[in-house]
Amino acid sequence: MASRREARDALRESERAISDSSRALAKLDVERSTLQRESNALESRARSLKGKLAEQQDALGRVLAARHEGAAPDALRLVLSGQDPAQVTRKLYYLSSISRAVADLVEQFKAGLADLAKVRAETQRKAVRLAQVEQAQQADRKRIVAQRAERRRVLARIAGEIRHDRKEIGALRADEARLSRLVEEIGRVLAARRERGYARIERVPQLGSASGAFDELRGKLRLPVRGELTGLFGSRRKAGGTSRLKGIFIRAPEGRPVRAIAAGQVVFADWMRGFGNLLIIDHGEGYLSVYADNESLLKQVGDVVAPGEPVATVGATGGNQESGLYFELRHLGKPFDPLTWVERK
Repeated sequence: MASRREARDALRESERAISDSSRALAKLDVERSTLQRESNALESRARSLKGKLAEQQDALGRVLAARHEGAAPDALRLVLSGQDPAQVTRKLYYLSSISRAVADLVEQFKAGLADLAKVRAETQRKAVRLAQVEQAQQADRKRIVAQRAERRRVLARIAGEIRHDRKEIGALRADEARLSRLVEEIGRVLAARRERGYARIERVPQLGSASGAFDELRGKLRLPVRGELTGLFGSRRKAGGTSRLKGIFIRAPEGRPVRAIAAGQVVFADWMRGFGNLLIIDHGEGYLSVYADNESLLKQVGDVVAPGEPVATVGATGGNQESGLYFELRHLGKPFDPLTWVERK
């Protein structure tokens, strides 16, 4: 019994570690994309500044050359030359205009050089950070590969026990009861935070047609992941017996994005026996969506999510042998068939 508990603890820690590393990698991917866009913008600006400086340098050269070729006298010689005062005034005005033009071009050129220096410094800083991010990405990828290998070793060690447990109706019911207790506890916490139990959550920006209060979305929702529907609500579990699914199972390859079905706030994101890396979103008005068996959880408790936003990735955690997503919808703690709320195409 102790060895079994140790093996399950090792599986839990391994799958949690994979989830944490994958979430960190996802954040690094976003940062890398942002840095790349900013670096490209800086490079474009640097090219523009170089072109502008070249034009200013050319204009300054032409002005100085014209001044030299015209052998423009200085102001003192003009005044003492004895020429017609009106003519002297015109030449003095011309001379001051040339001087102002030269001074303006010089200032513009100096400002352009300073701006270019700042852009180059910022580009260098972005390049250094980008290199750090790429190095961290490589480290996280290696860590995930190692963690997956460790998970396979743990699964191989307890595979027989898992198959045996899955055939025991009592174990399946215990898993279901564990999730139900968790949902009830979440309900109590949410009720304590609001004046009248499950109240509507603060609205967040909506994407697509799924907008407004959750109870208005019947027939408009999309399934959280693309895949093959292999387990229907109310159907018997593959292990047999009288235990029936409280949700649906969608078979899909590991790593595929799992998306929030509607706007909401994450109220649970952790590993749970029988459900692996589990994520629960509160949509307000007593509605919760449950996403289980995930390889990684991309969101954490308290995160506000928009409809269609990736919140997890498909996996086969919690000792499950098949890669996919187990998905439930609940209202006031009671599960109902998600397919009755899905948009038919």
